[in-house]
Amino acid sequence: MTIAASAPITDYLRLGLAFDRLEEGFVDAYTGDPALRADVAAGPAPDPAELADRARGLRTELPAELGAARVEFLRSHLAAMECSARKFAGQEIAFVDEVRAYFDVDIDLGDQQTYREAHAAMAAELDVPGASGTALAEAYAAYRRADEIPPDRVDECVQAFAGALRERVRSTHPLPDREIVEFDVVTDKPWSGFNYYLGDYRSRVAINVDLTQYMSTLPHLIAHEAYPGHHTEHCRKEEILVGGGQQEQTLFLVNTPQCLMAEGLADHALHAAMGPDWGEWAQEIYADLGLRFDGARAARMARASSGLLGVRQDAALLLHDRGADQDSVAEFLQQWLLAPPERARQMLRFLTSPLWRAYISTYVEGYRLLGEWLDAAPALQRLERFGRLLDEPLTPAQLRAELRDVRAGQ
Repeated sequence: MTIAASAPITDYLRLGLAFDRLEEGFVDAYTGDPALRADVAAGPAPDPAELADRARGLRTELPAELGAARVEFLRSHLAAMECSARKFAGQEIAFVDEVRAYFDVDIDLGDQQTYREAHAAMAAELDVPGASGTALAEAYAAYRRADEIPPDRVDECVQAFAGALRERVRSTHPLPDREIVEFDVVTDKPWSGFNYYLGDYRSRVAINVDLTQYMSTLPHLIAHEAYPGHHTEHCRKEEILVGGGQQEQTLFLVNTPQCLMAEGLADHALHAAMGPDWGEWAQEIYADLGLRFDGARAARMARASSGLLGVRQDAALLLHDRGADQDSVAEFLQQWLLAPPERARQMLRFLTSPLWRAYISTYVEGYRLLGEWLDAAPALQRLERFGRLLDEPLTPAQLRAELRDVRAGQ
């Protein structure tokens, strides 16, 4: 049975749906009343300045009977929508302020000493004398070439990992029997993978085959997009929250705090499902497919390179806050991520997309914040704590508040 949305929630949904009239793709997913979406689509073209006014006004009109958690969730998302509307209206907003409004985080350039230390750790793992320069880049490129999945084997590997992760996740986070993920290959996209949640516990996951798929990263990609990442989160929230009357959860918008929470969750998904020994588990699956993969080494390389997490956010800051040109930012990405020129240019497509230019912070700051929050739980309770991310409408502000309480109690 579908529970009707209250007037303020209907206003919120109408407002969010209107953004797709300004930029197709702004509505990442909508699983609510199709008549409401059709009505918004058939209406007059929205004026961005009016959308900003509506978002600002609705923030002050949310009734207390919704409950403190729902009001906080709605207010943070309305603040993000107001900023987007102001951008669409042509207002100049500093990039750091834009990111803060969208995702409720503050960002700054990372410490390049951290990147140098990551290079040193990678050089040690690759048995390269020295921690930087041509030798390291060449050794890393050779390592990546050996890690490539043959193009004609990608689909087979995707299905194997999806099946194994689905079985694992359903044993700890039950999903409806009819839930399903369909995988599709696409080209000419600025991302490596994308989950299109269709509602009714169904997802279509697109994998960009313009980008080489690697044995060490494919398990992360499947966990991120499907089990226990985006698809699992959508299913659990549809069943628990939407089923419980929280109709605002039928709408998922780009450039909102919801995205930071979702991407942070998804980037921790493989470790949440399989733990630190994910490499050995993946090695067994590849072996069953006749592919050689050193899982322990892949896990070590992942730890060694983890210090490079902030490089892509730095690139966005250099582009949009510090006035750097694309060529110099491409060189920055090549230097620190040891990326070939074509890969650096692919990253720039994402960082310069009008819709996605700020989005890189969801991965960087989402991973950091959710990682700290997950680590605050005892090791045996980490998977249970991850379940809260799947089931509850948490916000960055709420996680920070809980972390403050933990620190105060120590």
